[in-house]
Amino acid sequence: MTTPLFDSLSLGDLHLSNRIVMSPMTRDRAGPDDVPGPLMVDYYRQRASAGLIVTEGTQPSAVGKGYWRTPGVWSEAQIDGWAKVAEAVHAEGGQIVMQIMHCGRVVVPANRGYEADVIAPSALPCPDKVPGPDGVPAPTAAPRALAADELPALAEEFAQSARNARAAGIDGVELHASSGYLINQFLNPASNQRTDDFGGSAENRVRFPLMVLKAMADAIGSGRVALRISPGNPYNGMDVADPAATFGPLLQGADALKLAYIHVLDMGLKDLDTLGFVRDNCRAPIIANNMLTAETGRALIEASRADAISFGRAFIANPDLVARLKTGAPLAKPDYSLLYTGEEKGYVDYPALAASA
Repeated sequence: MTTPLFDSLSLGDLHLSNRIVMSPMTRDRAGPDDVPGPLMVDYYRQRASAGLIVTEGTQPSAVGKGYWRTPGVWSEAQIDGWAKVAEAVHAEGGQIVMQIMHCGRVVVPANRGYEADVIAPSALPCPDKVPGPDGVPAPTAAPRALAADELPALAEEFAQSARNARAAGIDGVELHASSGYLINQFLNPASNQRTDDFGGSAENRVRFPLMVLKAMADAIGSGRVALRISPGNPYNGMDVADPAATFGPLLQGADALKLAYIHVLDMGLKDLDTLGFVRDNCRAPIIANNMLTAETGRALIEASRADAISFGRAFIANPDLVARLKTGAPLAKPDYSLLYTGEEKGYVDYPALAASA
């Protein structure tokens, strides 16, 4: 198939063999102490033909964890586990960046297995329930509001997670600023009701997210740092009104940092052309996401509305998705009952075309 999806591409300091990106997906398969184990190594190795893999959301600290069996990148054992993942992906010719996800107030304490603080921009609990260790949705914990003088150290925590990822051989990092997690909580007026320099106006609400991005860029170089956004996404109690008012200043601040890319989950808003809006406010390359196909992705690239396309669900059951798209082969469908449970089942046991034949 002749399509720009299979053209090479540079995103900052990242050099992709094709424009098909594996989207970050929580799979709840980390081992004891949130260490990436052999299953995760195999899972990412199988999908290394993607031009770029973005890992599942990874907590920068013990306080950043909110979900069951999500990996961290703050202990030596976790860093060593990720090094095995990076080595496996690179051995297959792939590139991999780590999504850094601090859950903030989106925490079910039982998911952690240890005592730790629950923090947020304001002392407002997440209104949505979150699956607990048994998969049953449970209420989240009440957070405490962060003091302004805590924020520089918190930004440094993100910077250290970027250094740790690079120490493990991971090629870059993507800051998760979507889906109602900590960075999004600062951006959104539903969760940020501060009266200091980090709350109120949109310009104030983007101040901490930009502080974090700059700290990460200073730590490992801006060409290896990216940003994930989803304007208008209501997940985890976010206010969807007028996302342009908030994301305009954020993107303009990010533009000055010369990031590797902006990863955009396009909600298909009626009142905002999200991809066009991102292009107008930031010169960084765009990876477009959300229920795209090879055909719709190709059209976005050919129209210069995106530079690469990310796929989530399709990569679950199709470890060789790039080959299938290139040959027009049918796509296998995932078993959704095994997204977050099952160990190897529904995780590393989906066959590639050659194996299934």
